[in-house]
Amino acid sequence: MRVFPAGRAGNRMAHELFAVWLRAGSGKPAGRHVVEFRMTLPPSGDLHSEYLRADLFLASGQPAEAARILEPVVAAEPDNEAVLELLARSYFGAAQLGRAEQVLGMLVELAPANGWARRALARTLERQSRHDEAAVHHRLADALGAG
Repeated sequence: MRVFPAGRAGNRMAHELFAVWLRAGSGKPAGRHVVEFRMTLPPSGDLHSEYLRADLFLASGQPAEAARILEPVVAAEPDNEAVLELLARSYFGAAQLGRAEQVLGMLVELAPANGWARRALARTLERQSRHDEAAVHHRLADALGAG
């Protein structure tokens, strides 16, 4: 396991490692290769670095790890829409639908005109077979011009 230093240097090293892995061979990742990024870092206090690290985990297909990283960031910045959105996407990707619904509810309460949040909340409710509740949020998302 590779441990990266905290902060921007650690994020840069993680991105470089991922880029090297992508360039190996023909430049395309082969289906038989699985790369798991599990970077164990002490809490650095640099919330932006943690946000970027969580985004990297989500992009690499590890939404549960991304959510684990983001939970303390949300605790420190509960009104940050970008962090709430990434956490909701992480929970949704990890099929933690109850938690995704809770975070999306916070996001909708914080920014009622956020069409993306309304649409994501509707899809989360649909995955829980709560279609009547989802329809309300779909209509609002349509009215807000969300795609």
